Amino acid sequence: MPALFLHESSEKRVTALPESKQASLYVCGITPYDATHMGHAATYVAFDLLNRAWRDGGRTVNYVQNVTDIDDPLLERAARDNVDWRELAISQTELFHADMEALNVLAPDNYIGAVEAIEWIVPKIESLIEAGLAYRIEGTELDGDVYFSVAAASATTHQGGIDGPWWLGQISGLSEDEMLPVFAERGGDPQRAGKHHPLDALLWRVARDGEPRWDGASLGAGRPGWHIECTVIAQRFLPAPFTVQGGGSDLIFPHHEMGAGHAFALSNSPMAEHYAHTGMVGLDGEKMSKSLGNLVLVSKLRAAGVEPAAIRLAILANHYRSDWFWTDSLLSNAQAQLAIWREAVEVAPQGSAAGLVTELRAALAADLDAPRALAAIDAWAGLALTARRNGESVVGERDSALIHDAIDALLGVEV
Repeated sequence: MPALFLHESSEKRVTALPESKQASLYVCGITPYDATHMGHAATYVAFDLLNRAWRDGGRTVNYVQNVTDIDDPLLERAARDNVDWRELAISQTELFHADMEALNVLAPDNYIGAVEAIEWIVPKIESLIEAGLAYRIEGTELDGDVYFSVAAASATTHQGGIDGPWWLGQISGLSEDEMLPVFAERGGDPQRAGKHHPLDALLWRVARDGEPRWDGASLGAGRPGWHIECTVIAQRFLPAPFTVQGGGSDLIFPHHEMGAGHAFALSNSPMAEHYAHTGMVGLDGEKMSKSLGNLVLVSKLRAAGVEPAAIRLAILANHYRSDWFWTDSLLSNAQAQLAIWREAVEVAPQGSAAGLVTELRAALAADLDAPRALAAIDAWAGLALTARRNGESVVGERDSALIHDAIDALLGVEV
């Protein structure tokens, strides 16, 4: 595998990833109230390509993913459907795992739930309070909620640290004015009374009547905020900093921004060396969302008899950083493409494998350019089938095996 280049979201440029034998990856997981829609699938397939490219290059990869198995959307869905939130979380997490296995996504080395991590999260929040980087809300109806102080953290880390400072806007590149509406839209509470700064992020939510709660020691009974969950899990299971933080582009702010701040505040080290994000997926020209009721679910496609390899191939037809739309024609094209590839692999011309494998590796090394890889296979398949029809080639059994294995190993498509 040639040197691997990846788009650096925080700096908006393509950069070379380190070529050490050790690589580490954290990809933010699902909140298991409605798994797995096409946006989820596209994200995990994208970072599966990175995982595969690293492993093909001889690297040892430590891959961690969380599942936010306690959060407001999960509780709201459980209340709406009149089911126990724990049962909903378990069932949707199991469905997600089944979808990922069907899509041939390599499983993370560690898959950690937020509930499992609470005992690790509580002392970390306590340490932030002690350091003056977090505070309790006081003088309001709901005293006790704990918030991360972006002003205090920025001031502290700007004094310098092991690998440099953190400041608000470091990951997203947004100004505070640009952050405010996004923060409100994505689970923040900029108007919350008692906060020191509108963009301070929730670390610990004290227990409300009727809500699940856990022992928070000096914090009181309650549950953790979203951003601190990923930070603590990542720091527990990965190096500081780890190699790549991944997720959808909707996580750049506030989730990855705040996670980076939490990480530096806790360890005086950056969260990750590199940040990479996938584009958004819509349906037939419209935004795909739960509120619009137009989510395309992998499990429903599978139940309808759609082959998972075709679903994965349809996803790979779009560059991971692009915004794109799922359509029936995209899927039908992938199904036809898959059939052609399978026919061509059976009659692979002798001596044709090495060149194609080199092209596939070069495509993935260039910012995980799956469409380029697919185009290379299409071109090879066209030539292979034409040569076979014209009686101009000798089938190479070894070439067939190598190409079959390479498409599976590098792209995760079973032909």
